[in-house]
Amino acid sequence: MWFSVGFAGACLLGSCLFGSWLLGAAAVTLAISGFLLLWNSGKKFVNCMIGILLGLTMGFLWQGIYDRAIYSAARELDGVFAPTVITATDYSYDTAYGSGVKGKVTVNDRDYLVKLYLRGHQTLKPGDTVSGNFQFRTTLAGGEKKPNYQRSNGIFLFAYQRGAANITCCEKIPIKSMPTQWRHELLGRIQKLFPSDTAGFAKALMLGDRSGIDYKTKTDFKVSGISHIIAVSGLHVSILFAVIYTVTAHRRFLAGLVGIPVLFLFAAMVGFTPSVTRACIMQSLMLISVMLDREYDPPTSLAFAVLCILLCNPLEALSVSFQLSVCSMVGIFLFSGKIHDYLEHTRLFAKAKGKSFSARAKRWGMTSVSVTISANIMTTPLVAYYFGTVSLIGIVTNLLTLWAIGFIFYGIMACILLSTLNMKIAAAGAWMVSLLIRYVTGVGGFLTKVPLAAVYTTSIYIVIWLAGAYCLVGVFLIFRKKHPAALVCGICLCLIFAVSLSWLEPLTSECRLTVLNVGQGQSVLLQSGGKSFLVDCGGDTDEKAADIAAETLLAQGISRLDGIILTHYDEDHLGGVCNLLTRISTDFILLPDIEDEKGIVGQLLAVAPENIFLLQEDLTFTYGDTTMTVAGPEPGMNGNESSLCVLFQTGNCDILITGDRGAAGEAALLRSVKIPKVDVLVAGHHGSATSTSEAFLSAVDPDIVMISAGLDNRFGHPSKAVLQRLEEHSCIVYRTDLWGTITFRR
Repeated sequence: MWFSVGFAGACLLGSCLFGSWLLGAAAVTLAISGFLLLWNSGKKFVNCMIGILLGLTMGFLWQGIYDRAIYSAARELDGVFAPTVITATDYSYDTAYGSGVKGKVTVNDRDYLVKLYLRGHQTLKPGDTVSGNFQFRTTLAGGEKKPNYQRSNGIFLFAYQRGAANITCCEKIPIKSMPTQWRHELLGRIQKLFPSDTAGFAKALMLGDRSGIDYKTKTDFKVSGISHIIAVSGLHVSILFAVIYTVTAHRRFLAGLVGIPVLFLFAAMVGFTPSVTRACIMQSLMLISVMLDREYDPPTSLAFAVLCILLCNPLEALSVSFQLSVCSMVGIFLFSGKIHDYLEHTRLFAKAKGKSFSARAKRWGMTSVSVTISANIMTTPLVAYYFGTVSLIGIVTNLLTLWAIGFIFYGIMACILLSTLNMKIAAAGAWMVSLLIRYVTGVGGFLTKVPLAAVYTTSIYIVIWLAGAYCLVGVFLIFRKKHPAALVCGICLCLIFAVSLSWLEPLTSECRLTVLNVGQGQSVLLQSGGKSFLVDCGGDTDEKAADIAAETLLAQGISRLDGIILTHYDEDHLGGVCNLLTRISTDFILLPDIEDEKGIVGQLLAVAPENIFLLQEDLTFTYGDTTMTVAGPEPGMNGNESSLCVLFQTGNCDILITGDRGAAGEAALLRSVKIPKVDVLVAGHHGSATSTSEAFLSAVDPDIVMISAGLDNRFGHPSKAVLQRLEEHSCIVYRTDLWGTITFRR
């Protein structure tokens, strides 16, 4: 077990820091473990340290071997244009610019998984081949979470179509892709059987396909703490095993002979995700131990599962699914028994013995509470880091919904089986199962509206509170005399203090500008005099932009904006607004009265029909010491050059935002609006060379320039020419791609 701990630690470090240092690290850890072996006094602690160090040694060596043998060839293709043939290994899906599909490409006689992006909407199935000229980008460099997700799933390359591409359809899907085909067919069957409002949930619960779940439902589940329900995990494997064990009449040999193949077939159908693979290995070991009448040790079983997964792909250590799955199990092993024992002696769960309904309900409640709390102890820091949310109501939501998940899972399976006999009867069954699904989604949506259902790590005070809470937990575990009530009260009091600071601190500044780190896009929050205005809401993805904007506002106690200003109709400036409006309301939305090819106005009217205003000319309004001027679109211009511009002036600060205007649009702005010397300029078009021109810089003469751009974006923003101009004008430059979210106060 301790060897696996060291091996996993080495894989995690090595996955973040590729390079020749791996061999040096292996040599150092081997030397230290050798010294401890010679000095070994037989103490348990020393033996554990030796196991960890040997695991580190082997982990670094294994990572080094992978780096030389597998990763190096993929890194050499970064940025390369090459004619090649890519074989699809999954079904294609639509993207904003065409189609995407998971595939396989051969490089130096070695097969690599690749994410292929094609122009236009194409329909591909496993076994189809695509030949043409492609540009490759590696996922093995950089620190962005999205490449981490791809490489932890074995995808080391992106391929982008350049020029014409020829698609050759296969006559028969390869045998090794049969689980993928079955999954595709099952998803189609579920879509036919279930009503439109529950089909997405059913597909996510059964097979992990979350594409049919809308943003609001995902948000409700995240805030209410039950996102794990719609991410196929160990919970789903245990439910499936319960079915197998029942069908095999609790016969241990038959359960093992049937169960192990079925579990791994299920894992293949959902794509061998880390959490499902971990659960299947542990469940299989338990079955084998029962078949051989041997002791089953859960911690050692977990360690073996971790070792198997990382031997297949050391980069799996970066997977969020892997980390959450392992940490939740560690938390359950460490704390669930002790929490259960404590609850057993409380008034609420007293008299839990016996066969009465009350006694069984209390035992189920104790088990659910102890497992939920113990799993959350280890996973909450990871959830806070990756998703920026700490659900405070998750225990309640889990208690109210988890009992229904097993019934829904069994119901979906039954409906699929019935559909092979009679579709109408199966559809009737699906309607009944949908009642339970609506119950779960309804509970999640209702509890999300509870005040302080969740807190958000966009606030530094919440981050400090979370760190402090774990310090209190550490102190609690050290002391012999434990008082859980005192621990809970201490954490709650610190939380109240942190939330109060999060809400009050923004009000202490006369002027506050926040440029949100939404990746390749723009979203800017302007605040003064107790009012808040959001300029644009777009980024790498619509959901990401909406999440960041909403959580920044909610962390400050703001659930209603005084206004949203959308500079123009590009996706990277307003793609997240519709999603944002499901969480944050607003008094008005301003848009330019220019050509709207994508029908954005119609989409917004469906969400907020009374608050949309199309601006044709300049608009100025004043409140307190603040004056906001919104420059309207320029006559005769369209697109970027007619972006709305915002001049935000307070008693001690002038801020200018120009959207995506280029040099021509900037010149028109100077003619139509009297622009003073500004303190802060948000650079136009993410720092593109065609914006923030020399003439414009000379006219507005900013002290500080902020640039909103994504890390290593494909457009090369911000351009070297703009950075050079800003340097010549002695501007202080802040960039979201380097600094993350930037806040300016005065």
